[in-house]
Amino acid sequence: MKVVKITAVILVLAIIAAALSYEKIISNVLIPQYIDWAYETDKKGMEIGEPLNQRELSLASEIGILHPEKIRVVYVEQVPYPYENYPLKVLGEAMGFIGEGIINNAQVFGYSIYVRHGYELDRPRLAHELVHVLQIERANLDSVITQHLSDLAKYGYNKAPLEVEAFEANKTYSADW
Repeated sequence: MKVVKITAVILVLAIIAAALSYEKIISNVLIPQYIDWAYETDKKGMEIGEPLNQRELSLASEIGILHPEKIRVVYVEQVPYPYENYPLKVLGEAMGFIGEGIINNAQVFGYSIYVRHGYELDRPRLAHELVHVLQIERANLDSVITQHLSDLAKYGYNKAPLEVEAFEANKTYSADW
C-alpha cells in the first residue's frame, strides 16, 4: 500500500511539474522549431513567389516597408503549417491555427506572403498582410513569431496587438484600387 501512495504522489508531482513547465516547453522547444520551419518556408516562398506589381509596390511603400521589392506572393491550395511535426501540430490546434473547420487564408513568413487559392487579396487584405511584413522588418521573424504566439495565447486573435495593427490597415486602405 505504501508503494502505491508513493507512486501516486510522484505521479501527481510529475503532472504538476509538467503543467507548470508547459510555458518553458513551448518557448524553449516548440517556438524555436516553428521559427526554423518559418525561415525555411520564407526561403521557399522567396524562390517560387511572384513579385508585387507596381500598384502593390506603391501600397507597400506607403505602409512603410523599406524593401517592398523583396516581397513575394505565393498562391497555394493550403497555407503551409508544419503538420508533420506532431508537437507543433498539437500547438497549432490548441492555438486555433489549424484544425477542423479552420481555414487560414493568408500568412506572412518574412517577405513571403502565402495566400490560399480563391482568397482575393484585394487592397485592404493585402494592406493587412503588408503590415505583418512591416512588423517583421521592424524587428525580425524570431521576435514577431515569439510575440505573436504569446499574444494569441493571452489576448486571442482579434485582440492580439500585431493583429490589431494589421486590422487598422484593413480600415485605412479599405477603398478599392
